[in-house]
Amino acid sequence: MQAAQSTIDPTEVAKFEAMAAEWWDPNGKFKPLHMLNPCRLDYITTQIAAEFDRDLRDQTPFAGLRLLDIGCGGGLLSEPMARLGATVVGADAAPRNIPVAQVHAAQSGLDIDYRHTTAEDLAAAGEQFDVVLNMEVVEHVADPLTYLTACQQLLKPGGLHICSTINRNPKSYAMAIVGAEYVMRWLPKGTHDWAKFITPDELYDLLRNAALEPVDRKGFVFNPITWGWRLSDRDLSVNYVTASVKR
Repeated sequence: MQAAQSTIDPTEVAKFEAMAAEWWDPNGKFKPLHMLNPCRLDYITTQIAAEFDRDLRDQTPFAGLRLLDIGCGGGLLSEPMARLGATVVGADAAPRNIPVAQVHAAQSGLDIDYRHTTAEDLAAAGEQFDVVLNMEVVEHVADPLTYLTACQQLLKPGGLHICSTINRNPKSYAMAIVGAEYVMRWLPKGTHDWAKFITPDELYDLLRNAALEPVDRKGFVFNPITWGWRLSDRDLSVNYVTASVKR
């Protein structure tokens, strides 16, 4: 089968390849994701449970669900999804991320199907999933609408798409670039391109144009006093997340 047109931006892939070995170091270059992960998981698990009528008190509430973690990196989200019972495919365009994720999953006793591939190629191959996780990826692709359309094609009817990204405004520039990259040095300089950030209304329009129906959005808000993240119904000024469905 002929490979689909790719929205991968080679420059963006190279950035994350250079950091691949540090995915599971909570004090390394991916420290911001380790800090954010509990908040992300809270949102993701709540949305999946609501959409598929699952009880999070069960030992494996997501059993029977096939889930794609696109842009999986080292597996920070793939692993907890597998522990909750989902059949997980983790996909990443950066080839060096895959062996890191595979080794860590094996050490953790988890069976996760990690692949060096793209959303477009998975869609062209006819892959189908109940849930597609698309976390902190859309701001790094060359063509967001084409990419989100591929994510929509990967969903079964009634499937759930969860997408997080960064708002575009002066505050997000100050926090996500100046603060995270230059002041705190949580990320290498140049990790983010402010011009590629997407406002919540722009993302909703993109999702609708990709034939997805947005059903929820919330902000991820960092508290410098407690040094932790929380979900917010109102504050989407920097990091935020959306849920949409394929009717």
